[in-house]
Amino acid sequence: MKQRLSLVTLVVPNYDEAIDFFTRALNFEFCEDISLGGGKRWVVVRPSGGIGSGLLLARADGQAQAARIGDQTGGRVFLFLETDDFEREHARMTAGGVWFVEAPRREAYGMVAVFEDLWGNRWDLIQPKAIQPK
Repeated sequence: MKQRLSLVTLVVPNYDEAIDFFTRALNFEFCEDISLGGGKRWVVVRPSGGIGSGLLLARADGQAQAARIGDQTGGRVFLFLETDDFEREHARMTAGGVWFVEAPRREAYGMVAVFEDLWGNRWDLIQPKAIQPK
């Protein structure tokens, strides 16, 4: 049996704001936007290149969901955005207004820096050691 994780839900306050952030600031691909009725939409974005999981951008429905926007993991890094060129992506994202909460650092597993999305969810931008330039 073959399996893969295809989508991860990210609760956001507004579909269009989230689409803009992910496609402009993070250079994600806009994949789907299907009306589900009642103001709900099936909105999917994926990291550029289309390899790996995508994000299902889900507008918060009610106070309980809205309360979790930006803190879906209690302050821990939530998602890991892998790149084959850390310096290029870090510079592009910084120029695009992405806020890095720490300076880039080299770890045993690769080059990494933590950034936050528009709502405060923490992400790692990471270039794994296996694809580090020599």
